[in-house]
Amino acid sequence: MSSMRMNDSDRLLDLVSQTKFVHILGAGLNSERPAHSAVNDLSERGWNPIPIHPKDAGASISGYPIRPMIEDGIEPEIVVLFLAPERAREAVRKLLLRNHETPPLIWFQLGAEDGISEDWLQDAGWNFVKDDCIVRFVQRHDLAREPQVIPWFKQVQSDEDSGCSVWSVHEWQENSEKSKTELEWIGDLKDLESSNSSIPNYIRGLRNEGESLEECARRLANWSDND
Repeated sequence: MSSMRMNDSDRLLDLVSQTKFVHILGAGLNSERPAHSAVNDLSERGWNPIPIHPKDAGASISGYPIRPMIEDGIEPEIVVLFLAPERAREAVRKLLLRNHETPPLIWFQLGAEDGISEDWLQDAGWNFVKDDCIVRFVQRHDLAREPQVIPWFKQVQSDEDSGCSVWSVHEWQENSEKSKTELEWIGDLKDLESSNSSIPNYIRGLRNEGESLEECARRLANWSDND
């Protein structure tokens, strides 16, 4: 596969239109940051944004949970970098070291461009976009789609010094504040299905016969509430 800078190509239009989930690195709680605004702007046009911000993980933006990282097992479709060039380079390096069924499109927001990262992507045969903003791109082409309405989940340490954990379910676009106790896991139903992290693996192993994963996760949340 040859690498391609995809700015404004028909192929890029098709890819963005067909993508449901967009990982946004650098999207945290600071509402003055462009990455924060991008979550709102893309969600209003029907995409499911996935904000990634280690410091603010556990909270949400417009009801979309902030993850600390892209976990092993998750297959991102588009990764948007709202990062300084050095941090963008580290993010690209980590993505390149992962195994992907289909490499994600890497989108360098204005100010995130990094020549070394671009060379790595070229050598690996990955596609990327630079010198453009993904929000302006969808606005310029008047793109919109139907969102995927799915719940999301969070596990934190109990605040009772019991050593236990609290598993909770949150409906689509339901906001949640960052917990005062340690975050153990956060993600939506798609993450719960795919992540190789220990907690999703454990939850998947608790399904009863004939029970869907969502039903299992909701049952466990009810059990946690009543514990």
